[in-house]
Amino acid sequence: MRIRPTSPNGARFAWSSIRRHLFGILAALTLLGSSLSTLGQELSGKDIVEQVEKRLWGKTMQGEYEMRITTPRWERRLELRVWMDRPTRSFIRIAAPAKEAGIGSLRIGAEMWNYLPSIERIVKIPPTMMLQPWMGSDFTNDDLVKESSMIDDYTHRVSGVETIEGTEAYLVELTPKPESAVVWGKVLYAVRKHDLMPLRTQYFDERGGLVRTLTFYEVKVYGARTVPTLWEMRPSAKPGNVTTIHFKSPVWDRPIDPEVFTQRNLQSK
Repeated sequence: MRIRPTSPNGARFAWSSIRRHLFGILAALTLLGSSLSTLGQELSGKDIVEQVEKRLWGKTMQGEYEMRITTPRWERRLELRVWMDRPTRSFIRIAAPAKEAGIGSLRIGAEMWNYLPSIERIVKIPPTMMLQPWMGSDFTNDDLVKESSMIDDYTHRVSGVETIEGTEAYLVELTPKPESAVVWGKVLYAVRKHDLMPLRTQYFDERGGLVRTLTFYEVKVYGARTVPTLWEMRPSAKPGNVTTIHFKSPVWDRPIDPEVFTQRNLQSK
């Protein structure tokens, strides 16, 4: 078979065609990059916080958890059963050790009660006590029953980007709304950019001082949900103090019997 040589005009036409295709591909890639950049810019602070809250809590959350409270002088471990029907109802029961077994905490709306089986009494927790330590831990009553909302009670803005453990993370600053009944002067989220995994939450007082830091570890997959399963709270004013919560059998978005969130259930054993 004889191959005909390409004429000068044909070569010029072929190169012109190839060049147009190359320019088209480059233009498409440039447009795609620009679109991705725009999408990244459109991700607001509130969008990021909503994704974090959805990942951590879902619509409902229940299961068994372990809390370890460590100070320079002592350590104790609590086995917990938790039910949360966000955003209005929460229930926590201590299952072990025997000394604290049966103690429960119930929240409905803005009201919270603790049940103390040793004296067989239900004690109502006033709003002024929501930031008091829960069972001597570094988590507060508000942390455990989630009365305040990181979505509704704060405004949000992306304040920067930080490299944490070799990966870029959004820094999202939360400032309380004037009408919100919260005491934190500021909350700062650090959220991994590529998958919006929470890495750290810092809580500041009204003067800008760092009060405590919550760090997330041990990411695991539960069905379609990927979450950090070890939460570590460290108070700034108490070096050596740390409280961890470890997920043992978490379940999200499963319906919860309304009877769980009653004072009758609070008093049951």
